[in-house]
Amino acid sequence: MDLALTPDHLAILDALDSLAKPYEAVPIGDHSCALTSDALDRELADGGFLDVAFDPDLGSVAAALVVERLARLPFTTEAAMSALVRPLLSEGVQGPLCLAEAGSAKRLLRFLRPGATVVMVGDQVVASITVTTEQLRPEPAALFGYPMATLLVSPELLRLTNHAVSPDEIRTRWRIALAAEAAGLLAAALSSTASYVTDRQQFGRPLATFQAIRHRLAEAQVRTNSVYWLAMKAAGTLDAGDAALAALHAQESARATVYDFHQFLGAMGMTLEHPLHLWTYRLKALIGELGGRGGQALAAACAIWG
Repeated sequence: MDLALTPDHLAILDALDSLAKPYEAVPIGDHSCALTSDALDRELADGGFLDVAFDPDLGSVAAALVVERLARLPFTTEAAMSALVRPLLSEGVQGPLCLAEAGSAKRLLRFLRPGATVVMVGDQVVASITVTTEQLRPEPAALFGYPMATLLVSPELLRLTNHAVSPDEIRTRWRIALAAEAAGLLAAALSSTASYVTDRQQFGRPLATFQAIRHRLAEAQVRTNSVYWLAMKAAGTLDAGDAALAALHAQESARATVYDFHQFLGAMGMTLEHPLHLWTYRLKALIGELGGRGGQALAAACAIWG
């Protein structure tokens, strides 16, 4: 499979890099668990970056590239589901999109706010509803690096809009979105950690010169690269097995590296003064989506061996 980016993909990334540059720095003195920016959201909408998958010449690979690049920013924005899942839904569906599995007891959702679209993915049906203020409770104390809220009512009891799309298609795109976002988060967390251990002196030399740390950082780099390429492959094939394997490796890599990243920062890694948590706390949220690693392994087995 040819994984080389096309000139159109490179042009999109160049434009996105220019847009994202003012948002790459963490605001001084802001020690929030999750950072958001209305200005960034407006610029992304105005630039059409979350609509690239609607163009058949760009498709899901371009959307995955956008998701991965935006995940590297300290500011979180609902790009993954809007860019990759929304093209499968009815016209007029607006973001932010909050996906949940029908029948799940989990009602704590990322980016849930008044006016958001909650998409319920069942065994046979995909349906959605636009939520109101009375139907949710914000959770500012949630330690997941995203703006979170609890859905207070059971969507099954509400008047839902059904969509003519297979739940399997939605889950495939959901897994690709998860893997692409995790790839960007891992890259940013690794870069932040590497910068810290390069500057931090201990025993008369930088921490980065110690072999044990270098080996584990090298493993983290290999994991980060492989999550990225598995996500891009799945975005290119839209194959359920590829998507499940990409999501599985993303969740396993997040589990394996987040501990190391915070350990390398020592006491600083236990505070909100260093921005590392802006990426690792988001990874913690992604680890549990779609049944976690066990859910992805089962989905991969079913896709590959039926």
